Amino acid sequence: MAPKNITEVSEFLLLGFSEEQELQPLVFGLFLSMYLVTVFGNLLIILAVSDPCVHTPMYFFLSNLSFVDICFTSTTIPKMLWNIQTQNKVITYEGCITQMFFFTLFAGLDDFLLTVMAYDRFVAICHPLHYTVIMNPQICGILVLVSWAISVLHSLLQTLMVLRLSFCGELEIPHYFCELNQMVQLACSDNFLNDMVMYFAAGLLAGGPLSGILYSYSKIVSSIYGISSAQGKLKAFSTCVSHLSVVSLFYCTSLGVYLSSSATQSSHSSEIASVMYTVVTPMLNPFIYSLRNKDIKRVMQAFFRKAALNRPFVFS
Repeated sequence: MAPKNITEVSEFLLLGFSEEQELQPLVFGLFLSMYLVTVFGNLLIILAVSDPCVHTPMYFFLSNLSFVDICFTSTTIPKMLWNIQTQNKVITYEGCITQMFFFTLFAGLDDFLLTVMAYDRFVAICHPLHYTVIMNPQICGILVLVSWAISVLHSLLQTLMVLRLSFCGELEIPHYFCELNQMVQLACSDNFLNDMVMYFAAGLLAGGPLSGILYSYSKIVSSIYGISSAQGKLKAFSTCVSHLSVVSLFYCTSLGVYLSSSATQSSHSSEIASVMYTVVTPMLNPFIYSLRNKDIKRVMQAFFRKAALNRPFVFS
């Protein structure tokens, strides 16, 4: 069969998780529940951070992370739920390219924001006297803007690289969303340059932030070790536990995706691993920060108490 040029491609098929119809309601209910928990949980974090009592750089970055997590899951899950509900696996070519662009964008933003938050903890613990000077509102804004700029440029580059590819044969994506690597492997034209750009960008934009996070925490551990009192060590370490938990969850699940995809040819294993960092990690972030953070818990308790007091009475 002669290759079809990319301009002739009108749609792809997202195969999803299971072909068995009896499992579709279970998958739909599970992902709908996780999506709603993710959206409302992260919205609560954004709402809590808007309180004047927690207007600090750490919470500014946390609110941005929560916003990105909402966008991250909203890029893939609603389309998957719609496909299950309508029993239609089709996604248009334009929709697939758009989904891939935003997925790559928000995945990169997650990575950069976690790195910025690690730097914030490094300054707070290693240079506490200069914290307010170094992490001033202008610097915080610049760090977030730079994260957005790099992520947009990277996502745009990867998208333009996919646009040059041609496809032929069965245009079936063995996934529940249009993932960059799956799209590249699906092409029947030469994808060597795409692979090189993809792996180089992954090494640079994932390895670089990870190195920054590891360096920041090596300095943090060294600084905490130098604190004389046990109470002081515990207090300093407690400010990093939530962020360290989220970083570990994000990188371990992301690494699991690529290890599972390289170790086995089963797309099902790769899909399950992908769920961990595309759905489970954003869903757990609000719980990690709210359960481990006294300021967030206090603001949320005050919010719910106020909401309960303002609830109108209903007379029967």
